[in-house]
Amino acid sequence: MTLTKSRTLGAAVTATLALTLLGGCGGTEPAAVPDGWATLDTKSVSVGYPEDDGYAPQPAAERGKANAAVALKEENGLRTGMVSVQLDFATGVGDAGEAAAAAGAGIGLGATRKDTQDVRLAGEESARDARRIDYEFTSTGEESTPAKGTRMTGVVVAGVDSKDVPFAIRLNAVKGELTPTDLDTFTESITVK
Repeated sequence: MTLTKSRTLGAAVTATLALTLLGGCGGTEPAAVPDGWATLDTKSVSVGYPEDDGYAPQPAAERGKANAAVALKEENGLRTGMVSVQLDFATGVGDAGEAAAAAGAGIGLGATRKDTQDVRLAGEESARDARRIDYEFTSTGEESTPAKGTRMTGVVVAGVDSKDVPFAIRLNAVKGELTPTDLDTFTESITVK
């Protein structure tokens, strides 16, 4: 009788442990997007943007060829904020570090990097590693951007999806328009597929 109880208990513990391990692996739960935010969805990633702060999706016919999805904030005819998703933007990229190096090269001359950190995104377990770069730059005043000399805040999160497609997700806004919490929420809203 003791042997039977021991086997039953052992089987129950093994089954519970297996379910726990399975639940911790391959997590494909999407990221939480807070109230007042909407989502840009692409084949590789989805990302939240602050809809209640005036950001709205840009129609595909109006966005650049390099962008898979864009949400803009426009005020008085000027683009004061933008969330953009670029997919397959570089060749020979195999991990988050390489994707961040390629995306970082696109930040531009005159930008000041404030921080770089490794982050874990929601979504496919094999593709959750990414790198976040925080930076600031000065607006050129060109192409409907704020007046020349306006300080801007930027964040780019780069990685490689589960099919080895590199992605770079950017948020640019007039400095002070979004709080540090908003910038963290942006990063935490990303789901990689």
